[in-house]
Amino acid sequence: MIPCGSRKLDHAARAADMYIGSYHRACRKAAEALRPDRLIILSARYGLLDPDDVIEPYDTPHGTADAVTAGLLLDQAGRRGLARLDPVVLLGGARHVTLARAIWPHARAPLSGTRGMGEQFARLAAIARSNGPGHPA
Repeated sequence: MIPCGSRKLDHAARAADMYIGSYHRACRKAAEALRPDRLIILSARYGLLDPDDVIEPYDTPHGTADAVTAGLLLDQAGRRGLARLDPVVLLGGARHVTLARAIWPHARAPLSGTRGMGEQFARLAAIARSNGPGHPA
């Protein structure tokens, strides 16, 4: 699972193309290096997205009234057959990981314990280079 991002295209697009910020791109590159069976994007507005889902741009930060909740994500995961995925690697900051752990409490979160964006970018780059999640969490 990778996070959405605040920087987006200004028109409808596939979720894989919508998010254009450097953090999302770094998470995506690390996730692709892990060669996942399935890539999921956690959107603050839409919840769990497949890369091919077409979405409209939005401005909904996590934690706001319009943002997805853990309950909504659990419902989506159940309906989409995602709740029993294993193994799961969560690449993202604390808000995304906390929400995703409502679905996958067993998931690894290799960015946990980092102190700031600089450390997260460094760890993501290391994952991308090594083809592995690196630090277990």
